Amino acid sequence: MDRIKARGLNPVVLAFVGDAVYSLFVREKLAFSSDKKTGELNKLAVSEVKAAAQAAFYTRIKDLLTEEEDGVFHRARNAQKPTKSKSATVAEYNVSTGLEAVLGFLYIVGDFDRLNFILNEGNTEQK
Repeated sequence: MDRIKARGLNPVVLAFVGDAVYSLFVREKLAFSSDKKTGELNKLAVSEVKAAAQAAFYTRIKDLLTEEEDGVFHRARNAQKPTKSKSATVAEYNVSTGLEAVLGFLYIVGDFDRLNFILNEGNTEQK
């Protein structure tokens, strides 16, 4: 999809896609860097993809965002959401939605180099 059309999508829809993108990234990273059983891998994945962890990840990568990505983030962060988080503050949930929208946007427009750069740069502490 072209960038203009993708920017016009509902930011919560972008976040819906970005949630899957981030979850897959985390699961692949854990699966390929560990010999743990799937139950333990799932616990580790859940701890990384919950809203509070995503908000912390955003803090590490926010300075990497372009003006366009920052705009997507802010639209999603400020959007009305159909649900509320059970285990995160409102602020953490809003930030995690913004992060997911950026990831979803990059995925939808096919900017996989940029997506990988952001995902890997945010995890440099864990390498």
